[in-house]
Amino acid sequence: MLFRKDIEPSCAYCESGVSIGDGQVACLRRGIVNAGGQCGKFRYDPLKREPPRSVPLEADKFSQEDFSLE
Repeated sequence: MLFRKDIEPSCAYCESGVSIGDGQVACLRRGIVNAGGQCGKFRYDPLKREPPRSVPLEADKFSQEDFSLE
């Protein structure tokens, strides 16, 4: 998911940008831009991308029978 080839360009995870908070990115090419912005010089940096948080398991909805193989 993080290393797909069809990543939609976004300044938030471009190798030319650095997050400065409040939804803004300091871009080496364009200056201060919105994190959701994009330009033609986009180069994907997978280390800047934050995966979505996983949903916590609601253990009280399950019984011991749900986990048996019989």
